[in-house]
Amino acid sequence: MTALAPYACDPARSRGRRYPEPAAPTRSAFQRDRDRIVHSTAFRRLVYKTQVFLNHEGDLFRTRLTHSLEVAQLGRSIARTLQLNEDLVEAIALAHDLGHTPFGHVGQDALNSCLKSYNPDSAGFEHNLQSLRVVDTLEERYPDYDGLNLSFETREGILKHCSRRNARRMEGREPGGVAQRFLEPSGDGLHTQQPGLEAQLANLADEIAYNAHDIDDGVRSGLLSLEQLQEVELFEAYHRETLASHPGLQGRRLLFETIRRMLSAQVYDVMDATGAALRAAMPVDVQAVRQLPPLVCFSDEMAVKSATLKRFLLQNLYRHPQVVETTQTAQQVVRDLFAAYMADPAQMPQAHSDRFDQLDSRPAGSARHQARPERVVADYIAGMTDRFAAKEHERLNGRVVFPV
Repeated sequence: MTALAPYACDPARSRGRRYPEPAAPTRSAFQRDRDRIVHSTAFRRLVYKTQVFLNHEGDLFRTRLTHSLEVAQLGRSIARTLQLNEDLVEAIALAHDLGHTPFGHVGQDALNSCLKSYNPDSAGFEHNLQSLRVVDTLEERYPDYDGLNLSFETREGILKHCSRRNARRMEGREPGGVAQRFLEPSGDGLHTQQPGLEAQLANLADEIAYNAHDIDDGVRSGLLSLEQLQEVELFEAYHRETLASHPGLQGRRLLFETIRRMLSAQVYDVMDATGAALRAAMPVDVQAVRQLPPLVCFSDEMAVKSATLKRFLLQNLYRHPQVVETTQTAQQVVRDLFAAYMADPAQMPQAHSDRFDQLDSRPAGSARHQARPERVVADYIAGMTDRFAAKEHERLNGRVVFPV
């Protein structure tokens, strides 16, 4: 590994794990985190969880698993040049979507609505919070604790968004923990405190990856055309450059080469812009990074181009009538599953229905009353793959909504 910069997260100076463990003899703390994530049940489920297109719509579309691998690859490449900790970036990237529901963001929206309707005081459902819940509580692999017992820095990177209300709740359960930064002002008083640079990088690598592969999947699906994409400055510049280098190139090779050049340009832009921001800010260590505005960034010009591409994809792909029709059905599946399990928790596997019954009978003032029965149902649904959710819906409702 490249020597770490002083402002990188050093595993030897990690803030540790919630349950202390001896150091591994051959792996750093962050390498160990990565390995635990890769071997987790939640990670394997990502192979059948939606990115944009549902599992049954084609074998070659991205899933949450392939997306996470692409984020990790981009993040490691940038981290190496910036002398950040590659292993930590990779661990965060591989874990950042573990809490996603089946059917992507629309599944999340439906489950959030279900929780809020059932209990207006609920924290609702948000996949970053759920990803942390997966690695902290829901994975059942070790005899001494729930979850994967990851290091503070990896957990902090997983929780990239959090409302102040939810942060206060989490801070009450874990004082000085991963939610504290959402409640504390930074040094300039204009922002809340930031996570380490590795977490910032994993977040931006996520954006770069999904913009690029959603173009690819959108064209593969027939919902986007090259002609439409040429209206987008970021794509058109590298489409034109590709044709200048390879006159007469057509089809998928033209698309792939355009996307490859576009990706490379964004990666090098992040390296240059972040390097300049670090030289200007001169943080001496990770704690100094936390007090500064975000430092991992695009240049101003690339930020505008990236935002334009995101708007294009929102209007022309994510809101395409064919996608909307499918996602409306997916939302109904999630709502029906939630209603069915709340009405008859015995329809869930016994381990889940037992949790439901135990929590439902717990007195309101008990120590763990915050883990309400509806959260047990949400945990079960959120852990489903697309095809398992469709099968369960068919079993409970007697009709096929998606082929499985």
